[in-house]
Amino acid sequence: MKEFELKDTDSEDIDDTLRKVESSFDIEFTDDELFHLKTFGELCDHIINKIQLVHSDDCTSQQAFYKLRKTITQSLHISPEVITPETTLASILPSNNRRSRIKDMEMILDFKLHILRPPYWVFITLLILSVVSLAGLFIKSPISLAGLALSISGFWLAFKTANVLSLQTVGELTEKITRENYLKSRRNPKTFNKHEVEKVLIDLFSDDLGINKSKLTREATFK
Repeated sequence: MKEFELKDTDSEDIDDTLRKVESSFDIEFTDDELFHLKTFGELCDHIINKIQLVHSDDCTSQQAFYKLRKTITQSLHISPEVITPETTLASILPSNNRRSRIKDMEMILDFKLHILRPPYWVFITLLILSVVSLAGLFIKSPISLAGLALSISGFWLAFKTANVLSLQTVGELTEKITRENYLKSRRNPKTFNKHEVEKVLIDLFSDDLGINKSKLTREATFK
């Protein structure tokens, strides 16, 4: 089976990822700004040149870990000595008060973590219901609209009340906040390390679009 590549990705999905790039690096693309870019390397270079901040040759992921550890210590009252990249999130975020603990962390960090999901069986059930309901629209089934409405409401409620962790460790969460909240993860958000931006973009595109990192070369082309 052919492995999924950047050129196979729908343009709307790429646009959604670019919105995350804008948020992470506090930049904004105009409607036709990126039309001339043909490769992933060109996109990376364009983004690096667009970030009008002072270069600082330090490691953002390391700073993100220390910031996350401090947040965990302050909000959850856990000794920093026991927090390592290998510490499991389940051990510091028990299910009985998980949502409230995460909200406390988000208040300190000043951004959303988005680390909760509904159980897979709920998601699959709602997905099947929505597919069947959509199919019913073509044969004018009288209950298809009701089924579609039910599935949409179900998805909203499932994610609104989600309580299953989508990540396993503090290290994984550190990587997530680094790629999705790059500047806010830094000690000084008015600086950036231009040498690490391309790696952050690879991580973001890979995670968001489901593309193997080995396929996100500088020569990888868009559709």
